[in-house]
Amino acid sequence: MALVGGAVSWPYAARAQQLGKPRRIALIHSGIPADKLTQQDGPFWIRRLYAELRVLGYAEGANLTVERYSAEGHSDRFASVAAAVVSSNPDVIVSNFNALVKAIMKATATIPIVGLTGDPVSDGLISNLARPGGNLTGASIGAGGAMGSKRLQILREAVPAASNVASLFGSSAEQQRSGITPGVKIITDVNEAQLRATFAEMAEQKVDAVLVSETGSFLAQRTLIVALAAQHRLPAMYPYRDYAEAGGLMAYAPDLAELAKRLASDVAQIFKGVNAGDIPFFLPTKFDLVINLKTAKQLGLTLPPAVLDFASEVIE
Repeated sequence: MALVGGAVSWPYAARAQQLGKPRRIALIHSGIPADKLTQQDGPFWIRRLYAELRVLGYAEGANLTVERYSAEGHSDRFASVAAAVVSSNPDVIVSNFNALVKAIMKATATIPIVGLTGDPVSDGLISNLARPGGNLTGASIGAGGAMGSKRLQILREAVPAASNVASLFGSSAEQQRSGITPGVKIITDVNEAQLRATFAEMAEQKVDAVLVSETGSFLAQRTLIVALAAQHRLPAMYPYRDYAEAGGLMAYAPDLAELAKRLASDVAQIFKGVNAGDIPFFLPTKFDLVINLKTAKQLGLTLPPAVLDFASEVIE
């Protein structure tokens, strides 16, 4: 856990002072280390969350304290991390990843939780998107296996010569929810040695493209994963724009700026006394394909015009 303050620009600081009572958030990630969950170093959705909270008048260092926690990619730590968070009794808990959210819900039925999740209904977190009930609300990055299937489709369209596509997952349950079966590789203990071994194995098996799942511990290792894909000259499709920003070939995801704005709104409503369970769960309405054209050129790929036309953003 880390507590970090920071300089706050005058307009946000002034509004924060007007909002009065200081608030406290516990921010938890399943994979990324706690000291990286900051306004400067966090993944894209977390950076945008801070920005949207500032727009709403909640600025870290002025009227907002952020406590940061991480399971660092170890699912066996979810329960202990959840217990530590609950014992600190924050005003709101913000977390990613269904299994981690589930662990937090087991630890508290009263502290409001705002989650960035997969499908919250099929995984039993809530029974109704419109009225979640209990102490959970948030936003879903996509229901069922639709996102994984769409990513696989775009990857095949981008690399039509690829006949042996591998798919990396962090658990069997995640793979089963995705409905994806070809070339499945499951890495439950995500570390450098395992990732290097998996990519070496894919090279031996003559894999010619790879799909990376939404596992939070993969995101924490995105720099290494992107480097290994480049080393083995593997075109790859990723689940978040953070990978493309780090040099990955392409990423297809819900518009994380839109989701972060909704999460910030949820937090602000809870601060003002609204029950989390009365706030509808948000489903994405916009999706982005981000392509790193520099990486495509390094791989010797000429992407089809239809794929480039579909892209929301091209990184030169």
